[in-house]
Amino acid sequence: MTIEQISISEYNSFYENYIKIIPKETSLGILFLENLKESLDLFDNLSEDQLSLKYEEGKWTVAEVLQHLIDVERIFQYRALSLARKETKPLPGFDHNEYVVNSGAEHRSLQSLKDEFEIVRKSTSILFNSFTENMLKTVGEMNGSAATPRAIGFIIIGHTKHHLKILQERYKL
Repeated sequence: MTIEQISISEYNSFYENYIKIIPKETSLGILFLENLKESLDLFDNLSEDQLSLKYEEGKWTVAEVLQHLIDVERIFQYRALSLARKETKPLPGFDHNEYVVNSGAEHRSLQSLKDEFEIVRKSTSILFNSFTENMLKTVGEMNGSAATPRAIGFIIIGHTKHHLKILQERYKL
């Protein structure tokens, strides 16, 4: 399955910026693996001292960005699983800024963040591999809009790519 098979009706337009940076011809399974490598390559070039770096006052530290990626991926895993299992209740949104403030990222080591990111991503890949084609197409409600697990998979990749680009361009990593 590639991003070209996803309809705009399968996700909130808020996620369009994540969706449009996905390579069109690459399958979701390959994207999970390629994006894991891309992420770990960037993380491997970080030092412990860089974890507290902010590119501007009031912005997140590098550690907070890494923790944010982990937290959001876990939340989207849950959302995809819920929709695949035909959850009938609307799935609520969440305040990502509150998650960052309360994450304790400043107390994490670089290695612990890298390890957790890798394990969470591998878990995401295994979860999505367990879904049937029908499960991936199941429509439910997420954060006030229609959503499908397959769209959520691509949103996870786009979200990570978005933040990797910020780490490279704004944090100069």
